[in-house]
Amino acid sequence: MPDPIHILVIHGPNLQLLGTRQPEVYGKQDLPAINRLIAERAKQLGVQVTAVQSNHEGEIVELIGKANAIYRAIVINPAAYTHTSVAIRDAVEASGLPAVEVHLSNIYAREPFRRESLIAPVCRGQVSGFGVASYLLGLEAAATLAKAKP
Repeated sequence: MPDPIHILVIHGPNLQLLGTRQPEVYGKQDLPAINRLIAERAKQLGVQVTAVQSNHEGEIVELIGKANAIYRAIVINPAAYTHTSVAIRDAVEASGLPAVEVHLSNIYAREPFRRESLIAPVCRGQVSGFGVASYLLGLEAAATLAKAKP
């Protein structure tokens, strides 16, 4: 039996506040509920996920830097770091892993400063604007990419 496919799901800064922070923008589900939905979808897809949340850029960079020893793909919601972090961008690129950027809200329909992603150019794709479904669609894409990776 082949080794299970592991996918790393990274939730960036302030996502621990989901469910209470601007529910009109980010929805009413909290992060534990979203992680349960991700885990259920992963099981359906035949992959295993590890979901982590961090408010610290350096911690996210370290997670990504160690990811290729364990994981076959990354799903990342860099949150506010989407628009500011060259370090996370470089870590994603250096990891050599297929990555999918996700956002609950449509970043292109928001304030002008949120319309540019520094991370997207080093990802295989981006899913935004579909609420929790953005994570599930991103996971499906990552699972497809991970299964295709030798």
